[in-house]
Amino acid sequence: MRALASLTFIEAIARSGSIRRAAEVLAITPSALNRRLIAVEEELGVQIFERLPRGVRLNAAGEILIQHIRAQISDFDRVKSQIADLSGIRRGKVSIACSQALLPFFLPEQIARYRTDHPTVEFCVLPRDRSAAEAALSDFSADLALVFEPLDLYDFEPIITVSQSVRAVMSHNHPLAEKDVLRLRDCLQYPLALPTKSYGVRWLFDLAMAKLSQPASVVLESDSFEFLRMAISESRLITFQIEVGLPQRDVAGSPISRPIYTTDFTSGLLHLGQLRGRVLSVAAAKFATQLAQALAGRYTSG
Repeated sequence: MRALASLTFIEAIARSGSIRRAAEVLAITPSALNRRLIAVEEELGVQIFERLPRGVRLNAAGEILIQHIRAQISDFDRVKSQIADLSGIRRGKVSIACSQALLPFFLPEQIARYRTDHPTVEFCVLPRDRSAAEAALSDFSADLALVFEPLDLYDFEPIITVSQSVRAVMSHNHPLAEKDVLRLRDCLQYPLALPTKSYGVRWLFDLAMAKLSQPASVVLESDSFEFLRMAISESRLITFQIEVGLPQRDVAGSPISRPIYTTDFTSGLLHLGQLRGRVLSVAAAKFATQLAQALAGRYTSG
């Protein structure tokens, strides 16, 4: 495993962009880490980092090597997980890149459920927008991605896709809270707080607005869904969110949501997937199965 340790050191330097910062993470001296790097470069016969005034950066050879390193580390983690399963003890770490909508309710519930049976498994949840989620799969920082309306799916191997309707979210005492179902034009009578254009909900909103001649009064934009929920709590502002990002039922005193006619606001797709061709660890594969079952039981397949 000594060779894998050296590869891990190279990966740490690549992530940190600095030998000094990587050495701090690895709890070794910068000079010792630099010697490890030089030994690898001498074995390869080429440099893999550009030395910069304030750090280092992978060159073309380094980019090729780092993909190999991350694949090796991922495969070794998978093997460790499989060996642990032989004794009936599921260990390992599961990393998920996900849209912000999954953070408040769905993923915490699913992780808690999984860890009830497998308390030794660790989790890392990485909030990522549509374009960054697939990148997290490609660089092996995430095992799974759970994203709404991604921009592209070139290296994405889908596990399950479910439909997600968009709901209007408002304070519990908002005038529209009395209605069971809303028209989009109802919402446009009030000021709006919207996610920025990098998010799928905003993309669907802009598509819906292209069909209307009625203007929208967008007074607040943010890339934080938590901030948007707080901003509407004591005002007449309205924001929008997909089903999975909302509680299953209204909570007294908290912001509430109301469905919008699908003729006004098209539904979108929530995708659960992994890097194409990658073999997941036992822990990640089992968690993916749990997520897929939960989504299939709650939402319509896309």
